[in-house]
Amino acid sequence: MSRSDRIMVAAGGGAIVLAFAAAWILLAPVEGDASDDELTAAGAGLALATPVSSPTASAPGSASLVVDVQGGVAEPGVRELPGGSRVADAIAAAGGYGADADLAAAATAINLAQRLQDGEQIRVPRIGDAQVAAAGDPATSAAPVTGGGDGLVDLNTATPEELEALPGIGPVTVQKIVAARQEQPFASLEDAVQRGVINRGQLEDIQAVATAG
Repeated sequence: MSRSDRIMVAAGGGAIVLAFAAAWILLAPVEGDASDDELTAAGAGLALATPVSSPTASAPGSASLVVDVQGGVAEPGVRELPGGSRVADAIAAAGGYGADADLAAAATAINLAQRLQDGEQIRVPRIGDAQVAAAGDPATSAAPVTGGGDGLVDLNTATPEELEALPGIGPVTVQKIVAARQEQPFASLEDAVQRGVINRGQLEDIQAVATAG
C-alpha cells in the first residue's frame, strides 16, 4: 500500500471516530437533568406537606368582656368593652362622671388604670355616700343628721337630699356645698357666701331654715 493510500485510510478512520463521538454526545442525557427533575418533585412534595398559614388567632386578652358600671356616672348599666380595657374605659363608656359623682372620694377609691375583669362591677362614689354608710346602723339612721338641735339644716352635716330640699338650693349647689365642706367645714352661712359656695339670694332663702358652724 502506498503512502497516499495509508493517509486516506487513516483520515477515513478518524472521521468515523469523530462521527461516533458526536452521536454519543447528542444522544446521551444531559448531566443535571435528572437532578433538576428530582429537585422539582421534592419541592412539590414539600409544598404539599407545608400547611397553609391561617389568620392569627385572637390572643386571650383581646376577647370582649362585660362589666357593670354603677354609682355616680351619667349612664349606669352593663357595658361590653374590648379585652384589656381599663377602669377609665368603663367609666367613659358609661358617659363619664355624673353630676352627683363624689370626685374626691372617687380619686382615692378608684384606680382608673386597673385592668378590667369579665363580670366585674365598678361603682363610682356619689355625693353623700359616706354619710349614708355612716348612718347604716338602723339605731342611728333614725336620728336626724342635720346636726342642728333647733331643727335647722346644718350645711356641714346634712345629706345631699336634705340640702336639695332647702329653698333655692339645686343639685349643682349641693355638690359645691359637699365639696367645700370636705375641704373645710363652714364657720357660718356667711362663710359659705364668702367662699363662693352660695350667693346672697340663696342665703336669704335659707337663713331661716339652715345653719352652719
